[in-house]
Amino acid sequence: MEETYIFAGAGEVHFTKYAVYTDTIRHGDDVIQEGMKILHQVKGKSFGELAEEQKRYLDDFWEVSDIMIEGDQLVQEGIRFNLYHLLQSVGKDPASNIAAKGLSGEGYEGHYFWDTEIYIFPVFLMTHPEIAKNLLLHRYSILEHAKARALEMGHEKGALFPWRTIAGKESSAFFPAGTAQYHISADIAYSYIQYYLATKDEEFMKGYGAEVLFETARLWADTGHLHNGKYRIDNVTGPDEYTCIVNNNYYTNVMAKHNLLWAVKIYRLLSRTDADRLRALAGRLDLTETEVDNWQMAGESMYLPYDETLQINAQDDSFLQKAKWDLKNTPSDKFPLLLHYHPLTLYRYQVLKQADTVLAHFLLEDEQELGTIRNSYDYYEAITTHDSSLSSCVYSIMASKLGYTDKSYNYFNETARLDLDNTHGNTKDGLHMANMGGTWLAIVYGFAGLRLKENGLSFSPMLPAEWNLLEFQLRYQGRRLKFQKTREFTVYTVVSGDDLEIMHDGEMLLLEKGKDRIVR
Repeated sequence: MEETYIFAGAGEVHFTKYAVYTDTIRHGDDVIQEGMKILHQVKGKSFGELAEEQKRYLDDFWEVSDIMIEGDQLVQEGIRFNLYHLLQSVGKDPASNIAAKGLSGEGYEGHYFWDTEIYIFPVFLMTHPEIAKNLLLHRYSILEHAKARALEMGHEKGALFPWRTIAGKESSAFFPAGTAQYHISADIAYSYIQYYLATKDEEFMKGYGAEVLFETARLWADTGHLHNGKYRIDNVTGPDEYTCIVNNNYYTNVMAKHNLLWAVKIYRLLSRTDADRLRALAGRLDLTETEVDNWQMAGESMYLPYDETLQINAQDDSFLQKAKWDLKNTPSDKFPLLLHYHPLTLYRYQVLKQADTVLAHFLLEDEQELGTIRNSYDYYEAITTHDSSLSSCVYSIMASKLGYTDKSYNYFNETARLDLDNTHGNTKDGLHMANMGGTWLAIVYGFAGLRLKENGLSFSPMLPAEWNLLEFQLRYQGRRLKFQKTREFTVYTVVSGDDLEIMHDGEMLLLEKGKDRIVR
């Protein structure tokens, strides 16, 4: 910073102050000496030069990350506000992650949750994958803590990542809604898989991802058990925190299945492409072919609860047996429910704080037929309070998929300006970073219909009636792509990188570099 002082008889004197921050995690024990090194690197630059560097950084960020919306200025303002705060708050190196409240408030004491992988990571994965990579490296850096936590919880092997943490140890005080959310290990595995699909970075998978997938697969192999030919996982809590300690939570089971089968897939890939490296890793982990075969068996026989009468995936084994909470006649001043009712009261009813099975249908939609997904959406929507800021964006995305256009936009509007307008009444505690990521998801995965799968990228766009234009860019496997949607047509462009085949509403399209592909 620059300051100007006026001294009697001396005129103006200008001071430039430089402040650097060091810590033992990044810089070792001699933080003072390391701080001096950094200071020497920057002190030759003026404030103006440093400001120009910052401007270039932000220009580069907005060039790819900006989302343009014509037709709703308030939403346009909201998405840019959200994207800026995501960038401001996310760790820029493997030593940090992104706190649930970012850098904006003391809510959750700066802890990291599964919010990162499911709601925030995709934003950076598809726009600035180098930041996404650092988020994965941070999780890898606490892998030993996760393995120690698994042992502490009575498992012989595997990695149980903490539901709430900063430095790698579990910081949750209330285990039914904290540690019991074992799904975080599958969520982290899911993000490694998504990174691989988006970048095809095999070297990263070999160096880091494979080990994380193997150790999380071990957790599921040790947690679950076979019963009547089906692999079951008992006594866990899914994303919905109004239902705790249940058997066979659909979300947990289907994400564990994904984790297990991808661990096998990566093991087989390494055995074909880099057998020596796999041999070294397997030796270090004491991993055998028999163990990998067991992962295959567990994944392929995973039990996914299904109710034949309702034709929906049951949230868990006992959920549909409970009485439904009377949301219609619950006074408005009793929301959010968790602040007015004892947890045990909530656990005894069919009532959801947030998307659970519906979230699973978004992340792994190919696990069920469209009819089941629709039935599940209709059923769970009626008993979901959205007391969590993680919920509305998911219901918006899935409403877009199902063609519920009014619902998709109404739920989206609940996310776009949640903090700008303080709609939950608690922004004083800090911004809702997962909701900010969820706003981006509701646009890109919802209205644009993006899906990232093993067979490539697909889009199924639907422009809200309130908008005239939606435009954004993505990064995918070394390319930069531009997406535009108007009322009349959709335009895809490979801005940089090789030609690409994508799916648009089920039809294969070849995108040639530099040429607009217009679909009417």
